[in-house]
Amino acid sequence: MSSAVRLGVLTPSSNTALEPLTSAIVAGLPGGSAHFSRFRVTEIALSSQALGQFDDSKILAAAELLADARVDVIGWSGTAAGWLGFDADLRLVERIRERTGLRATTAVLALNELLALRGVERLALVTPYTGDVQQRIVDNYRAIGVEVVAERHLGIHVNHDFALVPPDTLRGLMREVAAARPQAIATYCTNLHAAQLAPAVEAELGLPLLDTVSTTVWGMLRAVGADPAQVNGWGQLYGWK
Repeated sequence: MSSAVRLGVLTPSSNTALEPLTSAIVAGLPGGSAHFSRFRVTEIALSSQALGQFDDSKILAAAELLADARVDVIGWSGTAAGWLGFDADLRLVERIRERTGLRATTAVLALNELLALRGVERLALVTPYTGDVQQRIVDNYRAIGVEVVAERHLGIHVNHDFALVPPDTLRGLMREVAAARPQAIATYCTNLHAAQLAPAVEAELGLPLLDTVSTTVWGMLRAVGADPAQVNGWGQLYGWK
């Protein structure tokens, strides 16, 4: 399939990182474009109020708006399934397909596909989340045979504030988790300015960086039969097949 593809991206309302990053990644694809639809997410926590932000009805309403733009695929650029359980995203993509007739994927499903493709069983995790959210993510990966051998989290719960974490801070955390000799590092939050760090981090640490903004794009391209390897300068993962 031609790379002239419209990517429809579902975005947490308070996220300020993923839209410019996704647009920059897609800018390298001849004729490619990214289009966004938001639904309200302001807090990442395990309270009933915070978990209720990810009610499918709100996400599906945003997906229907993207369908009006005649996008080719819809991707949920968010990591909530990390703590809600991966089945949440499997159900979501099926409902998006039923509601819009479009193919769909998510940041987490694409990340998990990448881990399976490369047989990654030892993962390092860098997030801005609180300790209880982080533990849920670690437990869910252990359940599918992926051991988080090192993790760092920043204890932040306000979604808007994730984007304020300096990239140099993220690089420092990546260096710390690399000491545990994982097979890959995941920056697990789509409101971090991390995707652009991949080439330098990979050169320095000798490990692939799987950022969830990038995994969303990779998954959407795969879903429509476009070759992710057309994306250059954003990390090794785009060459994974």
